[in-house]
Amino acid sequence: MEIPDQLRCLFSAQVTESDGTYRLEIPEQEVQLGELSEGETYRVALLDATSNTEAGRATTEPARERDYPEPPVEEGETRTVDIESLGDQGDGITRVERGFVVIVPDTEQGERVRIEIADVQTNVAFAEVVERLSYYD
Repeated sequence: MEIPDQLRCLFSAQVTESDGTYRLEIPEQEVQLGELSEGETYRVALLDATSNTEAGRATTEPARERDYPEPPVEEGETRTVDIESLGDQGDGITRVERGFVVIVPDTEQGERVRIEIADVQTNVAFAEVVERLSYYD
């Protein structure tokens, strides 16, 4: 199955019925990450939770692998990013593909930096500043 670049988030949820209306609840984390906003309209794709079609045959995957795609960064990778905000402890925060969060200590909001990914976890990565850049670089 091909996943388009426009994919904002991926999660599992149950469809529930209430007063003749069927609902799908979005995890709070998806809104907090900034990829989704309350009151906006999005397209939703529904996939069977028990199988995945691969080369024309159904295969069952463990839920953890199905619900959480691989992080879009790797240790040692370098990128140029803009620091979007500061976390509770003052570290810079930027987001890359699919809203994946990268924490960059010793940076300021609005700063453009070249970073090297130092540690990658399931839902967050940590990076170090390699070079501070101007917006014209």
